[in-house]
Amino acid sequence: MRRALIMIFGGLVAAALFVAFVHAVLVAAHLSTSAATTVQGLTPRRVWASVAIALGLAGVIAGSMSLVRGARRIGNRGRKGAIVALVTGVLAVINGGLNLAVATGGPGSGNGVVGGAAAFVLGLIGMAMGGLNLFRSRRRVLQSEQAM
Repeated sequence: MRRALIMIFGGLVAAALFVAFVHAVLVAAHLSTSAATTVQGLTPRRVWASVAIALGLAGVIAGSMSLVRGARRIGNRGRKGAIVALVTGVLAVINGGLNLAVATGGPGSGNGVVGGAAAFVLGLIGMAMGGLNLFRSRRRVLQSEQAM
């Protein structure tokens, strides 16, 4: 019971931090004010932002799986997953940043600015996870070579 409550609280804290970081990106890009007229439905820029979010989410998932594999010392210690997380994270950051750069309105304008900001944040998280595990696996390899 206690572990479940800790997991729920951790998830809520992570969600709150994610929303805060997305809002900070929108404020930094000067796109935090909502549009005067709201566009309904999918637009090409919203689809672009959704694809960028999918890339960022794939990077976070690959990074977390590589961290688990690295801690368990399974296979290649998660190096391939770390590289996948780095590449998809970079792609998400670039696409999210470009989406924010070409946007002319705030949330609701049909430009996908919320999705672009979310992709930017998810890409940074995926890159951090991949880089951390790549550093850890490289350090383990160097330590095992020095022991020989």
